[in-house]
Amino acid sequence: MTYRVVAWSTGNVGKNAIAGIDARPDLELVGVWVSNPDKVGQDAGRLANLGKDLGVLATNDVDEIIALKPDCVVNTAMADDRLFEAMADLERLLRAGLNVVSSGPVFLQFPCGSVADMAGGVKQAAVEGGASLYVNGIDPGFANDWLPLSLTSISERIDQVRCSEVLNYNTYDQGMILFDVMGFGKPMDHVPMLLEPGVLTMAWGSVVHQIAAGLGVELEDVEEFYERVPAEKTFEIDSGTIEAGTVAGLHFELRGKVGGKDVIVLEHVTRVHDDIAPEWPQPAGKGCYRVEIKGEPNYVVDVQLLGRDGDHNTAGLKATAMRLVNAIPAVVDAKPGLVTALDLPLVTGKGLIGA
Repeated sequence: MTYRVVAWSTGNVGKNAIAGIDARPDLELVGVWVSNPDKVGQDAGRLANLGKDLGVLATNDVDEIIALKPDCVVNTAMADDRLFEAMADLERLLRAGLNVVSSGPVFLQFPCGSVADMAGGVKQAAVEGGASLYVNGIDPGFANDWLPLSLTSISERIDQVRCSEVLNYNTYDQGMILFDVMGFGKPMDHVPMLLEPGVLTMAWGSVVHQIAAGLGVELEDVEEFYERVPAEKTFEIDSGTIEAGTVAGLHFELRGKVGGKDVIVLEHVTRVHDDIAPEWPQPAGKGCYRVEIKGEPNYVVDVQLLGRDGDHNTAGLKATAMRLVNAIPAVVDAKPGLVTALDLPLVTGKGLIGA
């Protein structure tokens, strides 16, 4: 079966999604939606830097996209700074009967706790439209859902599951995320959006609760923790300048507790220079996602990232896109509503050998 697919957005992840759709023999790109009017009318292959035309021209007309009646929309539009607009986009597509795989809003990966009610609109829209919605990526996503849960299947006893992202973001060219959301390059006493009380839980609490659900335990509490370190000298990164004395390293954790103990931990160790905070966890290779299970036995698995350009950040963008693209057949076949990693069968890179 060939699935007719629309790519929604052509940013850092969206470009990789278009390349991924083109790579799969069972997917046909039939439409591209863009927010930038300057991109309207341009060929998808050129927007994705593929060096060729795909014969699909970009549009910013949502009705035109809906009229195509695709089997699935791959939505990679930025949601961090436009949460309610992003939710409205999803509801419109779902209510029109279009299945959606999306990189955000990330709390929809497994909505629970204080943010569960926020998912009501998309859930209702999906049911009304008879469509399915799957929100995932690499993190939140594969690195802290199927990867750790699969590893627990070879455990005799589990004392703690820790999922870590250990990356240098110096080549991540997204200034709004780095400076405005995460607070890099800001004074040490500045509290960015990400570190406002409850925001970490909104963004990654779903991860901790989904692992708990997969292991059949109910968390008593989820605790937020963070620490930051300044740059010792001024230096440049792809997104701009990090001045001496401003934030250059961020380490945060979400600690899911059972019996007063930290049993499920989501951790990010983010630097914008390799020399920052040498005492913090260090990556395997140039950057990695790490799963540590303490118990019997103890396990450590590092997934090292490296794109063909030699950069770990481009590999992360590719991983997020392909986690969505490769899930399309399973999501199209899923029951209507919001589906999570716990609902889907095993998703593989079927058809990609030799692509």
